[in-house]
Amino acid sequence: MVRIRRVTELDLRVVPWDWPFARERRDEIDAHFAEQQRVRPRLWNGRVLLARNPRFTATQFAADYFETDFASFLAWRDWGFPDKEVFNCPGMGALRASDGAFVLGEMGSHTANAGRIYFAAGTPDLADVRDGRVDIPGSVVREVEEETGLVAADYRAADDWNCVDTGALVALVRTLHSDLSGDVLRARIEANLGRQARPEFAAIHLVRKRADLTEAMPRFVTALLETQLPG
Repeated sequence: MVRIRRVTELDLRVVPWDWPFARERRDEIDAHFAEQQRVRPRLWNGRVLLARNPRFTATQFAADYFETDFASFLAWRDWGFPDKEVFNCPGMGALRASDGAFVLGEMGSHTANAGRIYFAAGTPDLADVRDGRVDIPGSVVREVEEETGLVAADYRAADDWNCVDTGALVALVRTLHSDLSGDVLRARIEANLGRQARPEFAAIHLVRKRADLTEAMPRFVTALLETQLPG
């Protein structure tokens, strides 16, 4: 089940926590990551932030983030989210063109989500922490620039956030409005990808109507787009 809530405020604190899953299953996790690296050698076991204790009010979403390693996150995801107390809580930029098209990227073969089609996004990491809080608005700006080449001056960010809740994931999605058409945006982003040695995105997809949704898009992506697109 997917639930979508709209809020205007985020209260995202970093609260240190010893994750029992990561500690108790360390050997299994390390073996799983080693196998994944054999398939995708460029996977890197950096530090990331996952979340606990989600709290919604009429206007605000709050959560407690904690630091862990990417290997533990990947194992938790691949093994079907065995710890239900934890969830992934990334910021995402839903880039929307002047003609109404959403601009999504297909993840490259070297990534952990190869072939999947997403909004520009990334699991928060320590670079996103400001004074003990997770700066999701800043994370979205950074991820959009890294993955598309677009900077904050290239779009207008909505004031609100769509919180797309699947249980194991609460995606914090901000719509980014561009004055350029979908075709022009796609060409500009593709030109930027062509200048990168290892771009995150392998292809750019325009979604103008519900018929453009595909199985390569995770359910939380299609659930949100279904509320925004004509039939």
